[in-house]
Amino acid sequence: MSEPMTESVKVAIAVAQFNATVTDQLLAGCQRALLAGGVAAEHIDVFHVPGAWELPLACCWLADANAYQAIIALGAVVRGETPHFDFISAECARGLGEVALKSRIPVLFGVLTPNTPEQAYARSDPERGNKGGEVGRAAVQMMQLQHQLVNPTRPSKHSGNGS
Repeated sequence: MSEPMTESVKVAIAVAQFNATVTDQLLAGCQRALLAGGVAAEHIDVFHVPGAWELPLACCWLADANAYQAIIALGAVVRGETPHFDFISAECARGLGEVALKSRIPVLFGVLTPNTPEQAYARSDPERGNKGGEVGRAAVQMMQLQHQLVNPTRPSKHSGNGS
């Protein structure tokens, strides 16, 4: 990471309790990545929601709090025998994207949508590429990008006396 996080950076993680075996692993990987990226442990707030369906609303409330520089949504929706999977996963993704665009706060999508429980376990396994860690690292990168854009270190091409 090129630029360490400041003490004022706060991150919220909304984690679905449904499929907790998987989401607990995602949460652990996410927290490790945030700490490695320079976010202080006391500035990482974790909020539990029942399932992936509730993630967009919870993230909307977290964005409305104006207390966080990034919000991370973690969940796992495993395909079943009914179309329920399609509705939940699509609306969760749409809702989280909407929260990000409306709030102008990075909202990271750490919701697994595997076909089988085995695929979900593989994507949350810390030894095989934990998706929670991926979104934690992405959150750090997005906060760094926002910091760069708000606090540029070099003069703008458009600054000067207008000549």
